[in-house]
Amino acid sequence: MEATQTQERVEIPTTGTPDERASRLAAQLTVEEKAQQLVGIMPFGLVGPQGIVPAAVEQALGGGIGHVSGIGMFGSQSAPQVAASVNALQRYLVENTRAGIPAIFHNEALNGVVAPGFTSFPTAIALAATWNPNAVEEMAELIRHQMRTVGLTQALSPVLDVARDARWGRVHETYGEDPYLATAFGVAFIRGLQGEDLDSGVIATAKHFLGYSVTEAGQNMAGTAVTRRELREVYARPFEAAIRLADLASVMNSYSTIDGVPVAASPAILRGLLRDELGFTGTVVSDYMTTQMLVERNEVAEDKVEAAALALAAGLDVELPNPYAYGPVLAGAVRGGRIAESQLNEAVHRALRDKFALGLFEHPYASEDPIEISEVAGRGGELAVTLANQSVTLLKNDGDVLPLSAVSRRIAVLGPHAESAYTAFAAYTQPAGIELMKVMMSGGMGNMAGVDAPTDVPDDVAAEAAEAMAAFMSIDLEAVVRGAYGARSLTDALRDALPAAEIASVVTPLRDEDWDPADALRAAADADVIVLALGGRSSWLAGAVGGTEGEGVDTADIDLPAIQVRLAQEAARSGKPVVAVVQMGRPYALSSIEDSVSAIVTAYFGGPEQGRALASVLTGAANPGGKLPFTIPRTSGQVPIHSGQHLGSGYRRSETDMHQGYQDQPATPLYAFGHGLSYTTFEYGSVALADAAVTTSGTVSATISITNTGAVSGEEVVQAYVADRARGVTRPAQQLVAFARVALAAGESKRVTVEFDLSQLAYIGLEDDGFVFEPGAIEVSFGAASDDLRQSARVEVTGQTVNVGADRSFLARVSVE
Repeated sequence: MEATQTQERVEIPTTGTPDERASRLAAQLTVEEKAQQLVGIMPFGLVGPQGIVPAAVEQALGGGIGHVSGIGMFGSQSAPQVAASVNALQRYLVENTRAGIPAIFHNEALNGVVAPGFTSFPTAIALAATWNPNAVEEMAELIRHQMRTVGLTQALSPVLDVARDARWGRVHETYGEDPYLATAFGVAFIRGLQGEDLDSGVIATAKHFLGYSVTEAGQNMAGTAVTRRELREVYARPFEAAIRLADLASVMNSYSTIDGVPVAASPAILRGLLRDELGFTGTVVSDYMTTQMLVERNEVAEDKVEAAALALAAGLDVELPNPYAYGPVLAGAVRGGRIAESQLNEAVHRALRDKFALGLFEHPYASEDPIEISEVAGRGGELAVTLANQSVTLLKNDGDVLPLSAVSRRIAVLGPHAESAYTAFAAYTQPAGIELMKVMMSGGMGNMAGVDAPTDVPDDVAAEAAEAMAAFMSIDLEAVVRGAYGARSLTDALRDALPAAEIASVVTPLRDEDWDPADALRAAADADVIVLALGGRSSWLAGAVGGTEGEGVDTADIDLPAIQVRLAQEAARSGKPVVAVVQMGRPYALSSIEDSVSAIVTAYFGGPEQGRALASVLTGAANPGGKLPFTIPRTSGQVPIHSGQHLGSGYRRSETDMHQGYQDQPATPLYAFGHGLSYTTFEYGSVALADAAVTTSGTVSATISITNTGAVSGEEVVQAYVADRARGVTRPAQQLVAFARVALAAGESKRVTVEFDLSQLAYIGLEDDGFVFEPGAIEVSFGAASDDLRQSARVEVTGQTVNVGADRSFLARVSVE
C-alpha cells in the first residue's frame, strides 16, 4: 500500500460519454494496468471473517482488476455479508491502487441471484414452459435491483442457446428448442436486467456464442455439428435479436469449435459474425477457463502467450475467472513485442467503457444497510409462485383422472422425488453451489478454476477459514431449502393441500438397477390412487452428485432410468389409477411409461415453489396452462427431433413420400412442441386477415377468437405458425411466429391479433447473399400446439424478392382484447 501512495494517482475523467472517458483513462494507464483490466479474480482467500486479508488482497489486486468473479456463489454468506465483501474489495481498489478503477463484480442470474438470502426462481426451461415472457421481464427487473443493492453489476446470464438435442445435459438452462421462443424470452430477460440505462442496470451476458448446444453426439464442449446456414438462421437468431432489440452489452463465448476452430480463437465468429454482421458493440467475456483450454484441451496454442495472442486477435476481451493468459502474461507479451499494444488497447477500451456506463466511478459501493439488503433480497416470492404455477404442464389425462377427486382419500406417493424439496433446484442456484463446493472440498472431483485454497494467509485467518469450512461441510441442503427458501416436497405439499387425506410416501432410488419395487408398492396397497414422483436430478459439473442432467452430465440414452420405468409398470399392475409426475430439465423419452399411467404431469426444476405448484394442479386448486418448450420423442433414436425440422426431413414428410420414417415405430413425437392440456376446453374461431395479399416488404395481420367452452377458468397459449414453400432452399415445415397466454373465465371469449413483418421469416437465399424474402403463398395457422393447429388462412405474398439486411424483424406484435 505504501508503494501506491508514492506513485502519481491517475486522474479519472468526469465528463463526456463512456466512450470518451474510457479513452482518456486508458491513455494514462501502464501496459500492466491495462492488462489487469482484462482479467477477473475469484475472491477465495481475499476476504475472511474479519474483513479483507491484506497480504492476499495486495498480491491479487495491487495492480487493479477487471472483474471479481462469482462472489457469493459458492459459500454461505448472507446477502448483507456479500455486500460487505464487495465493499471491502472495492474500497481497496478505489483507494489503494494507483489507477483507482473499481471492479465489476459478477454473478449468475439464470434463476435469480446465486447467493444466500435471495429469491430463487424456476430455471430457464421452466420459465419457457410458462410461455409468458412478460413475467420473466418482471423477474429480471427485480434481479437487477437485488444485484445492484449488493454491488453486483454483471450477470453471466441469460443462456440463449437453442436446445434441440436432448442428450445434452444443459438443456434446462435454455429457453428450449425454438428460436422464436428463445428470442422472446431472451429479449425480455435482457431488457429487464439491463434496464433503460446501465447507470442503474446490470450488464447481461448472453451465452454461449455460438453453437454450444448443437455439438457432436450431444456432448458438452464437443465440436459444433451444424451447417453454416442453420448456424446463422437458427442459433444466431436469439443473439442478434438481443443485440438489435435489447442493446445487449456482453456476450460469452462457446467452448465449442466451429469448422475446427475454437470459438475463442475464431475471428470469423467473434469479429466477422458477431460484430460485423450482427452489429454487436459490447464486450466479449470468456467462459471460465476458456483460454486455458486453448492450450490444454483443444491444443491449438503451445503456451499461455500464444493462447492470449489467439484469443485477443479473435476478439475475446476479458478473461474469466482468473488470470491465465491475460493479466501479467499478456502484459509481458506486449512488452516483449509478441502481441501488439493496439490489440490490448481495443479490449481495454471496451472494459473501461462498461465501468463508466455502469456508473461505477460515481457509485462504486453497495448498500451498507443490512435491513434494506435483506428486504430487497427477499422480494419476489409471489412472482416465483406465479412462474412455478404457470410452468406445470399436463401431457396426458386419460379418463380425467386429474384433478384428484374428492373420493381419493388415500394417496401413495412413490419415487425418487417423493420427499425431497432440494431436487427441485437446478444447477446455478445457490443451494446447488453449496453442493458443488462440498463435493469439491471432499475430493469428490477436480478443482474448479479459482477455487484453490490460498497458501500464504496468516495462521489466524487460516484457522478461522478451517472452522468455517467445517461448518460449511455440515450443511444439510434439504434443511437449507426448507428453512431458508420455504420449499416443500411433493408429498408435503399434497398433505398441506389435502389435510383430510391419508398420504403415504416411499422414496425409491433415482437409478439403482438392482432395487426391487415390491416394498414401495406394498405401501400403495390400500391407496385409491398412486402418484409417481419420477424424473431427473440436476447436478453442477460432471455428475459429481449422481445427477442425470446438468453441465457435463450428458447421456446417450434419454429414457427414464430403468428402475423408474419398472416402478411405473409395477404400479400399473395394481389396477389403481396411476399419475406420473415427471421432473425434467431436458426431454425424456416417455414411451416406456406411457401405457402404464393414466396421467402425466411435468415440472422443470421449478425451485422452492415446485412442490406446491404440482400439488395445486393435482388437486385442481390450479388449472394447468404450461406448454412444452421442447419436443418429447418416443425413443432416443429420434434425437435430434424438433418442430422446426425441414420439409422432407425427420417427421416432416408429405403423405406421398416413399419413406415415412422408421421400420420399428412412428417418426412423429410422443408429445409435440407446444403441447399442454387443461382441465377445460378451448374453441378457436376462424382466422380474419386484415389483407389477404401483402408485398414482400409488408406486414401480415391476423385475428382469431378464443373461447373457454368448459366449466372452469383456464389459460390457453394461443400459438401462431407459418408454413412457406417453394423458396429455392428447404424451409422448416412450420415456424412459430407469435404466441399469447390468454386467461379466460368459463364461457368467456377474447380476440387475439397477431401482426408480424414478413422480414421476420427471412432466410439466407439460394444465392447466399444475406437474408431475403421472396414472393409466394404462405399459410398462417393458429392452434394449441405445433401438432394441434385449429384454424388456418392463406396469404399471397406479391412483389419482388427483398434483401432485408439489418432491418430484419424478430418479434411479432400481439394484442389480446
